[in-house]
Amino acid sequence: MTAVVAPSQKLIQMGTKIIAVGRNYAAHAKELGNAVPKEPVLFLKPTSSYLPNGGTIEIPHPLEALDHEVELAVVIGRKARDVPESTAMDHVGGYALALDMTAREIQSTAKAAGLPWTVAKGQDTFTPISSMLQKSAVPDPDNLELWLKVDGEIRQKGSTKDLIFKIPFLISYISSVMTLLEGDIILTGTPQGVGPVKAGQKLTAGISGLLDIHFDVGKRQIPGRS
Repeated sequence: MTAVVAPSQKLIQMGTKIIAVGRNYAAHAKELGNAVPKEPVLFLKPTSSYLPNGGTIEIPHPLEALDHEVELAVVIGRKARDVPESTAMDHVGGYALALDMTAREIQSTAKAAGLPWTVAKGQDTFTPISSMLQKSAVPDPDNLELWLKVDGEIRQKGSTKDLIFKIPFLISYISSVMTLLEGDIILTGTPQGVGPVKAGQKLTAGISGLLDIHFDVGKRQIPGRS
């Protein structure tokens, strides 16, 4: 499958943060027993969690599985602060496909205690990501089919047309809270069908007609620990 892909990952590598949007598809919110939000649910992930296409997602000890969440990533192309919706798309540099890998047991425990999700979402390899698609290659980001397979079996399929909060609104809203810098990424949310993957399984995901990505899943190895 071919697509117009940026010649390097320099823009993404410049980024200072990953801003993730939770519960931005109504069906996904409901499958996890959450109310559909009235305003965006935001959390941050460190850029150290990036994993390039073809890498191995690492399950940390003592966990046996992680949940997959496939998402459209919006790559910021120029600084944005207090941006109105009407000009928000001028700040987009391109798009990518990303996975928001989640240690669901850790997240559930944190949520129950009213604590942040950082440990559940921010570990190394927890943001597998594609190369960047140039903005011109994605003329209609509000109508993209996203899919994910585990060992060749379809697990997630959804369309960005079902986003509760659309991309211009997200850029405007987030930029009213924090400055978006070149290379920062907004993970726009995941459609329904999230579920566990274990060591030895293979993940493939894509934006239909544009790109595919693939990752192995393994156990995190720590030197000196058997």
